[in-house]
Amino acid sequence: MKKRLIVALATCGAILWATQTIWASAETNNQAGAEPSHGALNPLVLVGVAAILLVAKFGGELFERMKQPAVLGELISGIIIGNLALVGFTMAEPLKTDEVIGALAEIGVIILLFEVGLESNLGEMLEVGWSSLFVAIAGVIAPFFLGWGVAAYFIPEEAGLGHIFIGATLCATSVGITARVLKDMGRLTARESRIILGAAVIDDVLGLLILAVVAGAIRAAAVGAALSGIDVVIIAVKAIVFLLGAVAIGHYVMPHLFRNAGRLESRGVLLALAIAFCFLLAWVASLVGLAPIVGAFAAGLVLDEIHFESFRRKGEQSLEDLLAPVSTLLVPIFFVLMGLKVDLSAFARPELLGFAAVLTVAAIIGKQVCSLAVVESKINRLAIGLGMIPRGEVGLIFAGIGASLTLPNAQGVSEPVINAATFGAVVIMVIVTTLVTPPALKWSLSRTPLGPEEERSESMRKVAEDSASRTSR
Repeated sequence: MKKRLIVALATCGAILWATQTIWASAETNNQAGAEPSHGALNPLVLVGVAAILLVAKFGGELFERMKQPAVLGELISGIIIGNLALVGFTMAEPLKTDEVIGALAEIGVIILLFEVGLESNLGEMLEVGWSSLFVAIAGVIAPFFLGWGVAAYFIPEEAGLGHIFIGATLCATSVGITARVLKDMGRLTARESRIILGAAVIDDVLGLLILAVVAGAIRAAAVGAALSGIDVVIIAVKAIVFLLGAVAIGHYVMPHLFRNAGRLESRGVLLALAIAFCFLLAWVASLVGLAPIVGAFAAGLVLDEIHFESFRRKGEQSLEDLLAPVSTLLVPIFFVLMGLKVDLSAFARPELLGFAAVLTVAAIIGKQVCSLAVVESKINRLAIGLGMIPRGEVGLIFAGIGASLTLPNAQGVSEPVINAATFGAVVIMVIVTTLVTPPALKWSLSRTPLGPEEERSESMRKVAEDSASRTSR
C-alpha cells in the first residue's frame, strides 16, 4: 500500500512538473505575441484543461484506492493546484477566472445533474411511502435553519441573504455516494436503504426549490428591490409548474419523439437527442428564473428506459453507458475548478476554522434529526440518519452558484454571496461529511440482520464473485 502511495505521489509530482514546463512555454509564447494558428482560442486554455483532466484522474484514482469517492480526489487535487501560489507557482491562477474553463465546468455540472435525474425514479420515490417524505422534509428543514444560524453567528458582517444561502447549501444529500456504499454492501433492497435513497432524491428536489427561492431573493436584492411573500410564492409556483410540465412532456411527448428518432440510421442519435433535451430544459429553467441544473435534473428524472426501446432493439447501448464518456470528460473539470477556488490562506484565521468545524457539526446533526421522522417501527433509524449525511457534489454545486451571485455590501460594492473564505468552509464541510459517511453507514447497517431478499442477493453476489475469481485464474 505504501509503495503504491509513493508511486502515485511521484506520478502526480511528475505531472505537475511537466504541466508547469508546458504552461511556462505556452505563457512565454503568448506574451511574445504568438497567435494561435487557427481561431482565437488561447492556447493556455488547452494546457489548463489538459492539466485539470490529468490531476483529476490521478487524484480520483488515488482516493478510490483508499476506498473513498473519486470526487474527493478531484476536489482536493484542485485545492492543491489552486494554492500552489503560496509556494511561488502562480501559473494556475488564470484557470480560476477563465471563461472557457468556467463554461466547460458549467456544462459538466449540468450533465452531472442530468445523470442524477436518470438514476432517480419517480415511481420508486412514490413507493417508499410517507417515511421517505417525512425524512426528506425534516432533512431539509433542520439543516437549513442550523446552517442559517451558524452563518449568522460566525459571519455577522455578511448580508442576511448570505446566511440564508449557507443554510440552503446544507439541505441536499448526495444520492450517488450513499447509493455506492449501499451497493457495495449488497443492501440496496433493505427497507432502510429504500427510505434513504427515496428521501435523498426528494431532498434534492426540495433543495433545488429552496435554491430557486433564495437565488431569486438575492437577484432582487442585487438591483435594490425587495422580495415580498407573493414573489416567493410565485418563484415556488414557477418551480413546481416547471417540474410538473417536465413530467408531462416526459410522459406524453418524449416517447413519441424517441420512437420516431429510433428509425434513423445515423450513429449517436440517442445521445444527441437526450443531451439536446437536457440542455433545452436547462435553458427553459433559466428563462423562468430557476437554476439551469433544475432543468437538467428534471430532464433526467422524466426520461425512462421505456423511451429508448426502439434504440435498444437495434442493439444500441443504454443512455447511461453512452453518457458516461461525456460525463467522465466534463464533470471532473467542475470539481477541480471548485477546488481551485478554495483559498487556504484564509484559514490562517482561527475563527474561520471554527466556522468550518461548527458548520460541519450542524450539517451532521441536521441530518440525524431527520431520522426521528421515520413513521415505521423496527427500522434502523441511526442508519437512515447516517445515510443522509453526505453533501458531496450537490453541496459543491450550491456553493458554486452562491459564489457566482453578488450582493452590495455596506459601501454599495457588489461582492459574492459566498466569498473565498466562506466557500472554503463549505468545501471542508462537504469533504468531512463525505468521508465519515461510508464507514459510519457500514457500521450501522452491519448491526441490522439481512432480510430474505437481501440474503438471496448476497448469495448471488458471492457466487458471481467466486465464478469471476475462478475465471481469472
